[in-house]
Amino acid sequence: MSPAPIQPPINPDWNEIWKTRQSLHESSKHFDDPSHNWNRRENAERYDYTSRSEYDDRVMTTIGGMDITKNSRVLDIGAGPGTLAIPLAPRVKEITAIEPGEGMVAILNERMRKEGITNVTTIQKRWEDIDPASDLDGQYDVVIASLSLTMEDIRMALQKMNAASRDSVYLFWFVDMPFWERMYADLWKPLHGSEYHPGPKADCLFGVLYQLGIYANVEMLPLKKEYRFTTLDEMTAFFRRRFNVMTEEQERVMADYLKPLIWTIGPEIVISGDSTFAKIWWRKDRKKT
Repeated sequence: MSPAPIQPPINPDWNEIWKTRQSLHESSKHFDDPSHNWNRRENAERYDYTSRSEYDDRVMTTIGGMDITKNSRVLDIGAGPGTLAIPLAPRVKEITAIEPGEGMVAILNERMRKEGITNVTTIQKRWEDIDPASDLDGQYDVVIASLSLTMEDIRMALQKMNAASRDSVYLFWFVDMPFWERMYADLWKPLHGSEYHPGPKADCLFGVLYQLGIYANVEMLPLKKEYRFTTLDEMTAFFRRRFNVMTEEQERVMADYLKPLIWTIGPEIVISGDSTFAKIWWRKDRKKT
């Protein structure tokens, strides 16, 4: 007699699923990629330059969809070079920007000085290492984590975010593989002979929130990613580092993959792709008691 099929658990632990997927993701070899080291100033500068042109529409849509006022105190987790904090600053009372990358914090502080922004305080730490009692100044009206949810224990991270908010929490995270991740998934095995493991997505996030008793709202939004370069040599050097290309055969594989993706805008060489991300948000009075 054939054994009975294994049934999936009725109530899976979504936090454990997140942990497993995040751990596999972090084990992928692309994390040797120096272009993702946000302590390096040149990486932060490239990200800032790209984000100011590429993400203008997304940033304005993001800000426009938040319940903020001139009296709002905002906590921005994973603030980067100020992608949200800088345009938010004139619209709110104050912002605390949490960002672990030394290069990112340097760019954010420079932008604040240049633009005369005085209501943003930066804290160079990971969210996991933040002690609300000593690092934060009470609760905030709005807590934001935009495309920065890389914590291994997402349940603990979310509980701390929820506790830090007196009113609302806004999360933004990937629904499907973003363009840059699809490139890794396509290329990693041909280049290196091993599988690429994508990170956990919004389905896990929503499951963790549900199991915390937080019944969040969800909205799907388009996400466009562009890489812009002034020369083919610059483009090749960037992706060579990103995909850890070391041999002539690997370079041929990479070049064959990139060639049909290349197009031009004026003098710039562009590679771009579309995906979807989710806006997940809740008000504190919607938490189950």
